[in-house]
Amino acid sequence: KHAAAFWGRGRRVVGLPAHVPRARRAELVDWLVARIVAKRPGATESDESLFARASALADRYVDGVRPSSIRWVTNQGKRWGSCSTQTGEIRLSHRLRGVPEWVLDATIVHELAHLVHADHSRAFHAIADRHPRQREALVFLEGYSLGLQTSG
Repeated sequence: KHAAAFWGRGRRVVGLPAHVPRARRAELVDWLVARIVAKRPGATESDESLFARASALADRYVDGVRPSSIRWVTNQGKRWGSCSTQTGEIRLSHRLRGVPEWVLDATIVHELAHLVHADHSRAFHAIADRHPRQREALVFLEGYSLGLQTSG
């Protein structure tokens, strides 16, 4: 009966009732999408832009190491990110789409550091901690996680 737009599994979902005239549909969809994107601006970042972001962060903090790919995933309920050292793939939880950019950047640097050291050794932390807000991001994510648990 009503037009609606929402986020579903990391994607924008728009529903229009059948009675909306065809000539008005594109305008209505654009308006609905703009409304939900305004509420979660970081949620539209594509995997391609994540790769560009990771590359810039790697050049700045992790000696230019590159992942083979970096993408958003919806199947990580307990971890913020993961890295396969065998394939070089980095996956980021879709739950990070709503965090401040510096938190996302610190998380990406953390995963990039795993491409150099697979463990959480001192050598690993020496690289990950090159991001100036790494420890602050961990504190933020602890609190953010608690908020997600109580709201969901």
